[in-house]
Amino acid sequence: MCVATIIVIMARKRSFSLLFDPEVKKHLQSIEAKYHSLIRTTIQEQLEYEPEAETRNRKPLQRPLGFEATWELRFGPDNRFRVLYTTDQEQREVQVLAIGVKEGNRLWIANEEVEQ
Repeated sequence: MCVATIIVIMARKRSFSLLFDPEVKKHLQSIEAKYHSLIRTTIQEQLEYEPEAETRNRKPLQRPLGFEATWELRFGPDNRFRVLYTTDQEQREVQVLAIGVKEGNRLWIANEEVEQ
């Protein structure tokens, strides 16, 4: 009897750099501080390796929202938080352009309602 051993080597995925628009700091200031850790962790987990992989909570935007964002990430209690971002595959960068709170069918970024 002959036993064969097969070794599978998985290539490590190259991560994307996460860049934040300077305005994002203002956006975070309008969100309760107790959620900042959740927001930071989720952005890293969800956008560092496959920012353009469509999932239930990560989708391409059907129409721009004025931030030049092409993607939206939803998360948090009742999916209330939104991260609007764009990617550059060639440079392997994710540019986070806005972070907001969804209340009902309204999106608030830095305490201002954004037209959707």
